Amino acid sequence: MAEPGGGERALDRRSFLRGAALAGLGAGLARALGPLAAHAAADPGPPPASPPRVRGVRTLGRTGLRVSDIGFGSSRLEGDEALVRHALERGITYFDTAESYTGGHAEETLGRALQGRREQVLLATKTSAGPRAGAAELMQALEGSLRRLRTDRVDVYFNHAVNDRARIENPAWPEFVARARREGKIRFCGMSGHGGNLVECLDFALDHDLVDVVLVAYNFGQDPGWLSRLTRDFDFVAPQPELPRALAKARQKGVGVVAMKTLRGARLNDLRPYETEGVSFAQAALRWVLSAGLADSLVVTMTGAAQVDEYLGASGAGPPGRAELRLLERYEASAATLQCRSACRACATACPEGAPIGELLRLRMYAEDYGDPALARREAAALSAAGLRLDACLGCTHHACRGACPFGLELPALAPRGAALAAQAPAV
Repeated sequence: MAEPGGGERALDRRSFLRGAALAGLGAGLARALGPLAAHAAADPGPPPASPPRVRGVRTLGRTGLRVSDIGFGSSRLEGDEALVRHALERGITYFDTAESYTGGHAEETLGRALQGRREQVLLATKTSAGPRAGAAELMQALEGSLRRLRTDRVDVYFNHAVNDRARIENPAWPEFVARARREGKIRFCGMSGHGGNLVECLDFALDHDLVDVVLVAYNFGQDPGWLSRLTRDFDFVAPQPELPRALAKARQKGVGVVAMKTLRGARLNDLRPYETEGVSFAQAALRWVLSAGLADSLVVTMTGAAQVDEYLGASGAGPPGRAELRLLERYEASAATLQCRSACRACATACPEGAPIGELLRLRMYAEDYGDPALARREAAALSAAGLRLDACLGCTHHACRGACPFGLELPALAPRGAALAAQAPAV
């Protein structure tokens, strides 16, 4: 926020610095990429004539599981069994889902599509285990997932979207995991997360040997090393500065690391005019993750066969080439005034009415950037059920959040767009 007495001059100066930062992205790209730039591949040539397929298989930490380097994310899957089979035919063997995805329909769709082919794939699913959940309750949730997936076991079972260490500290979780392992219902356990307390939760889980695999938000803009070097001379901050350290610790301990949120908001159409044959923003972003050295594999939401084929163009490839790095640079500049860095939490207490600004920005992203208002409404319904004040932005006149985002997002304009979606959400 502007300092007292600074008024518009302070805000104007900050706006000028942000503008200068974006204008200087091109000049700062080489030094921003650090060691990666030295190994940047030559610009890729025309794509191969054969259909794209998985060309990279990796070992998921100490689990020993061999997984496709690009996994199928099902957060928006509902009924499209042909899409699942298309991914399998292209060589994808790692399928990620959760009991909450599309109200359980994602698990059901995977179960039907993979019927009779269970031995060809690795299945991961998730449950949101609360800090006071009991072992019996957790077993009931797992068994519900197994029924929907039409299987007797899952390969990895995650504690979903952990952003509160109390959920990992709950003694019922390891008790449940031990029983589920004995009964052959899960092979390995893990935690997933992408919130502001992610590193704290990761450290606790790793230090107490509570996980075999972690699923975390990690992309070219999430990595503070990349972002900090790119913008070190400007008025920016790097979110999650300890994330690379925590992921390096996981790898040192043999814990498998799977990356998600790999497309940094997935505003793919913004970059289409700048893509040339053989160069795709999505492929560049995925190749960055796979070559950065901190993830064994990644999952990305797939909603159509063309997406599957595009994303698989990054499988088994080396680091992004120069043309692809320029796409990442251009995306960072274009997304800078819309993309919430949820982990920074600078706006968490900006609203005197208690509006969860970060969550509202996420709802806007789902509806507008992902092009999936139904997903936004489902998420809004769950947040409302949890007691969050999603309607606090509607009719706001004080705009107390203005200037609270260190990245320059116009919160008084963006947050109400999420609140309007929440107002359309059905009660749960």
